[in-house]
Amino acid sequence: MSRGFVKDGDQEEVPMVPKRAFLPDGVPNFVTRNGLEQLLSEKEALIRERENLGISNENEKRIAVNFINAKLQLLNNRITDARVIDTGDQPHDEVTFGATVTIRLGSARKVQTFQIVGVDEADISKGKISFISPLARALLNHKNGEKIVLKREKEEFVYEIAAISYV
Repeated sequence: MSRGFVKDGDQEEVPMVPKRAFLPDGVPNFVTRNGLEQLLSEKEALIRERENLGISNENEKRIAVNFINAKLQLLNNRITDARVIDTGDQPHDEVTFGATVTIRLGSARKVQTFQIVGVDEADISKGKISFISPLARALLNHKNGEKIVLKREKEEFVYEIAAISYV
């Protein structure tokens, strides 16, 4: 049917769906086992939300379902592209994906501990950084006791790897 015969109020609203965590084109979607479980749990929650919408207005319900379906499509793409990295197979004497790394900045006594995880699992408040973050990229393939330099715009930070573990 020609768009000339459709009333303005009948046009479907296109839902604005927030993008998922940034993953550069061509970069594999590495995930930990926990990261994949989180993605699958998120999918189940979205499906439940879609099934239990308490909206009686059909137009509002259709818009809500379209929004959830769009989020599910983005999520399903991430799940399909996920490559689970088994930390048991990683060399435990160097920093690789899935490692929990304790670092010390310069000569400070204070240490920080981070786990290197996938982009969707990253949460700095939980001590999890994305494998594509500048700090993670600087740490990768280095061993306990080694120093790494992270160059920022006007400063250089020298970190020493104090411990590496795989949980």
